[in-house]
Amino acid sequence: MTENSLKTPLGRLLKVGVAEGFSFLVLLFIAMPLKYILDMPTPVRMVGMLHGVLFVAYAIALLQAKMAYQWSIKKTFIAFFLSFLPFGTFFLKKIVSKKF
Repeated sequence: MTENSLKTPLGRLLKVGVAEGFSFLVLLFIAMPLKYILDMPTPVRMVGMLHGVLFVAYAIALLQAKMAYQWSIKKTFIAFFLSFLPFGTFFLKKIVSKKF
């Protein structure tokens, strides 16, 4: 199985990380400007809910990967912190492949 397979903890983490990252970008750069510039709050509610669900899925997938691969607290924290940065989860594969 490859790391891109949904059957492995790492594969799930990477896939959910990409989805969470895209939802964060859509929320920040499309939905929020629509709300505050054009007074359209509906996209923030819809994308915000999707992003929230994906964030929780990311946290669960990260916990599963941490336990399956016995990652250090430092590696796990960095992977979690990436979800708070725009474009952060797109660098997840590089981070989790490092030894620390």
